[in-house]
Amino acid sequence: MSYSFPDGFVWGTATAAHQVEGGTWNNDWWAFEHQADSGTVEPAGDACDHYWRYPSDIALLADLGFGAYRFSLEWSRIEPEAGEFSVAALDHYRRMCATTLDHGLIPVVTFHHFTTPRWAVTDGGWTDPAIVDRFARFCERSTAHLGDLIGMATTINEPNIVSLMGHMVGAFPPGHHDLGEYALANDHLRAAHRKGYDAIKAGPGHFPVGSTVAMGDWWAPEGSEAVLESTRWMHEGQHLEAAAGDDFIGVQAYSRTRLGADGMPTGPEEGVETLIMGYEYWPDALEVSIRSAASITGSPVMVTENGIGTTDDEQRVRYVTDALGGLTRCLDDGIDVRGYFYWSLLDNFEWALGYGPQFGLIGVDRDTQARTVKASAEWLGAIARANRLP
Repeated sequence: MSYSFPDGFVWGTATAAHQVEGGTWNNDWWAFEHQADSGTVEPAGDACDHYWRYPSDIALLADLGFGAYRFSLEWSRIEPEAGEFSVAALDHYRRMCATTLDHGLIPVVTFHHFTTPRWAVTDGGWTDPAIVDRFARFCERSTAHLGDLIGMATTINEPNIVSLMGHMVGAFPPGHHDLGEYALANDHLRAAHRKGYDAIKAGPGHFPVGSTVAMGDWWAPEGSEAVLESTRWMHEGQHLEAAAGDDFIGVQAYSRTRLGADGMPTGPEEGVETLIMGYEYWPDALEVSIRSAASITGSPVMVTENGIGTTDDEQRVRYVTDALGGLTRCLDDGIDVRGYFYWSLLDNFEWALGYGPQFGLIGVDRDTQARTVKASAEWLGAIARANRLP
């Protein structure tokens, strides 16, 4: 038995600038990870040197059989000071788009993936209302330079993680624990998505634009349904509602969140396999997330991230097989799912956890930057090439 995906189904992998480029010193994350009290395991440093090695990395991706590459623009390179735009940086990303196209891949551009220029956070960052127009201006200027080569775009990667981890958990910049800040950041992130979406759509090129939301499966004790519903809306729902009616909604799902009766996370269930990220091995999260996103937004779904951080490549294949099984059930039920992007192309800098978690289909030697194609990359690439799940 095998499953054939719809014609035109998009298969890709993804990266983010700060996690792979190296030397992105002018953003808030670089500053944060160099603070002694940030809790970050190690700084990004040279990362995967992808800023210079992108031509060979993209060629590898194409050779494996994938059809799209999702990567992000580093805002702090393009606009290193307020209102000052670097044509050299924009030309770099234009070359990345062109190289992606030259290899027969769709360039999928993310305009903001967790990092914000240092100048834009000195007066509050995502808690400052000025950030909304600043982001829209960045989108407008970048699209003017790149839009004719973009194949698909996402505005803000996981805005709900930017707010949660930065303003409540404290593991992302600015490292705060403030419920009021969290709510304010969410307001501005939703507004920035809408203004950014409009700015991108108004520029050159004709390509679909959407947002991406971090999602998952959810559980709470019997009798706590109202708490679960309100907590899930706060984390996922408000950002899904803000993206309703877009060209697509990007679903990014990895695991499950278990809540106590008070709505606070309780950690993994006893007896359930856990991963280096600290969460449960839970491939069912993808199917649950697709169904929820489609129901709330009414938009076509693009799985813009799904994967596993592990040193066990057989476990990676098992996880993705199960996740794709859930995706096929969604397709069989008539849900408009248009593509799947594995996270990530490379073993890269995993934010506060440093280089420990290995999500990549391609390994990266931390001393030499040598690339090693994993068996899981060949396996998933063959599925992409055939557009069929064995």
